[in-house]
Amino acid sequence: MGSLYTTFKQQLDASDYTRFILAFSGGVDSRVLLDLLARYQQERTVECLAVHVHHGLSANADDWAERCQQWGLASDIPVIVEYAHIAHVTGASLEHVARDARYALLAKHVTEKSCLLLGQHADDQVETFLLALKRGSGPKGLASMAQHDTFAKGGRLRPILTHTRRDIEEYAARHQLHWVTDESNQDERFDRNFLRHQITPSLTARWPNIYTSIQRSAELCAQQEEVMNYLLEDKLNAVRHHDNSLSITCLQPQPEALRAMIFRRWLHKLGVTMPSRRHTQMMWHEVALAASDANPMLNLGVYHIRRFQQRLYCVRPVDDVSQWQQVLRLDEPLVLPSDLGTLYLHTGESNGLSLSLPPDYDSSALSVSFDPAGREARPQGRAGRRKLKKLYQEMGIPSWHRRQYPIILYREQVVAVAGLFVTQDFYGQDYTLSWQQD
Repeated sequence: MGSLYTTFKQQLDASDYTRFILAFSGGVDSRVLLDLLARYQQERTVECLAVHVHHGLSANADDWAERCQQWGLASDIPVIVEYAHIAHVTGASLEHVARDARYALLAKHVTEKSCLLLGQHADDQVETFLLALKRGSGPKGLASMAQHDTFAKGGRLRPILTHTRRDIEEYAARHQLHWVTDESNQDERFDRNFLRHQITPSLTARWPNIYTSIQRSAELCAQQEEVMNYLLEDKLNAVRHHDNSLSITCLQPQPEALRAMIFRRWLHKLGVTMPSRRHTQMMWHEVALAASDANPMLNLGVYHIRRFQQRLYCVRPVDDVSQWQQVLRLDEPLVLPSDLGTLYLHTGESNGLSLSLPPDYDSSALSVSFDPAGREARPQGRAGRRKLKKLYQEMGIPSWHRRQYPIILYREQVVAVAGLFVTQDFYGQDYTLSWQQD
C-alpha cells in the first residue's frame, strides 16, 4: 500500500471535481485530511474549504471550533463553523440525530462540481460492517461505506478508506500535528465505541487480515446490490404509476421475496430509510391486503404507507388545517397554511378556474376553508348536487389529500374547489382563481 498522501492524491486526481469541502471535526482523522488537503492545494489549482459543525454536545465544543479555525488559517484553508441545533427525536439515538444534523449542514456547501471529503478509514469500515451485521442487514447494509458516491448536488469521497487508524496516527505523529479528542469516543454505551474498544482489537489480534477481508466482502455486497437494482428497475417500473404509487393488483402475483425487494427499491428511490423485513411484511399484509372498507396506514419514520384504489402510496403526514378559514379578497394574494401555496382571485383571463360572483357581492363574505365536512356542490356541467367527499372519491383524490384542497365559499355556499372545479351557480368569465402551489 502506498503512502497516505499518495492514496489521497490519487483519489482526488481520479475525480473530476474542482472544489473540495472537508468535513472537519478536528479529530485526528480530519486533522490529517486537512494537512493532506493543504499539500494537495499547493500542487493543484483547486478551491478548498473546511466546515466544522459545532454540535454543542460537549463543554469543549467552543474550544474545538476555535482550534479548527486556527489550524485552517495555518493551512491556508478557510474554515466555516456551522452550528447544529440537536433536538430530541423519540425512538432515535443521539448519534443518528447528530449525524443527520451534521450532514444537513455540510450539504449546504456541496454544490455542482464540488466534493465532500470525509476522514473515514478502514477501522470505521470494519465497525460499519459489524453494525450492519448486528442489525441483520442484507447486501445494501453490508456494503457499508462507498469510497465515492453522490451527496447533495455534488459528490462525497472517502479518500483514505483503505488505510487504518494506525496509518493515520503515525502520519499525525510524524508531521507533529495536533488534534482534539472527543471524550464521547470513550463512552462504550455507543455501539460503535464498544466495537472499537472491545471487539475489533480481538479480531485483528486473531486474524490480522480481517480488515482486508471485510473490505472485500463490503465491495462484493455493493456489487451485488448494484446488479439487483439494475434487474429490479424493470420490475419496479411495471408496477409503478406516474405518481410513484404501486399497483397492488400487479404486485399480487409476485413472489414474496421479490415483492419485498420491489418495496425496498421503491422506498430507496423516494429517499426513505430502508424498512426492516417486518415492515415490508406489514406493508403487504396490513396495508395492501387490509379489508376493502379500511383506511390502513403504516408509520415509517417521517413517512406513511397508505392505500387508495388498489394502490400503495408513500406520503409525508399532513397538518390538519380543517379549522383554518380566511377571507379571500380580489387582487390580494392569500397565503395558505402549512406550505399549501398561495391563492389569487383576479379579474380577466389567466391560468386557473374561471368564475363569476354576484355584481354587488360582499367581499367580506368570500372565504377559503379546507373542511369539506357536510358541504355539497354541483360542479359546472354536471347534474345534481353531491357531497364534496363523494366528488373527491370520484375524482380519485386519496383520503389524506382531501383536506388539502382550498374550498372557496360565498356565504358558506361552495363557489369552487381550487385545482378541481367551479360550481354551476358561480361559473362565468369575470374572475380567475389561481392556485400557486409551492
